[in-house]
Amino acid sequence: MTSIDLNADLGEGFGHWTLTDDERLLSVVTSANVACGFHAGDAPTMRRVCELAAARGVRIGAQVSYRDLAGFGRRAMDVPPAELTAEVAYQIGALEVFARAAGTRVAYVKPHGALYNRVVRDEEQARAVVDGVVLAGPTLPVLGLPGSRLLEHAAKAGLPAVEEAFADRAYTDQGTLVARGQEGALVTDPRTVLERSVDLARSGEVVALSGRRIRMRARSLCLHGDTPGAVDLARRVRAALEASGVRVKAFA
Repeated sequence: MTSIDLNADLGEGFGHWTLTDDERLLSVVTSANVACGFHAGDAPTMRRVCELAAARGVRIGAQVSYRDLAGFGRRAMDVPPAELTAEVAYQIGALEVFARAAGTRVAYVKPHGALYNRVVRDEEQARAVVDGVVLAGPTLPVLGLPGSRLLEHAAKAGLPAVEEAFADRAYTDQGTLVARGQEGALVTDPRTVLERSVDLARSGEVVALSGRRIRMRARSLCLHGDTPGAVDLARRVRAALEASGVRVKAFA
């Protein structure tokens, strides 16, 4: 049976400010990318999300980022490789404390925002991120864009390299994400998101912004939790996948 993981970015609050409906999304997804304090999240939020995820059997992933709370981790930054390596390991280690306290472990690592996009092509930054993962846990899987330098370096380092796809983001013909500032970058029609989700899981293909069908094999499908109606859409995506014969299960 075809299977796919469903992941979502969670814990993206800070202090009294909240962004994602963590509790309800954790009833749908199989993997939780938890913000580790650099682009969002704080210690109480990280602890709470880890406890909720552990109680529901959802895998916990460290969503590492550039140190950019003001810009939500979406601003381009130039961080020296050694510094980035240390900061990636630091974020994973912080989340691991709360995961262990909840009776589980950090199961994988995924970059966020500007860092995610940077390590698609940037050899130096990709290597620095992987070095940070190895420093924190030499067997941790790395989740990223198919064909990225990040996954290439992860595989070279002996880490499981896990490919993911986005049903609600537009793709270029080269298989990269269309920049958020560009028209059409976000797929907002629920029916289209459902169709793309099933297509990605069953055929490993997606329609690019140009209209061309491109290969996009992935073991995990990302559902954004910071969009209006995110929980309802996530439930509909999971229901559509299961109705089409796709088993929804964690990759880690």
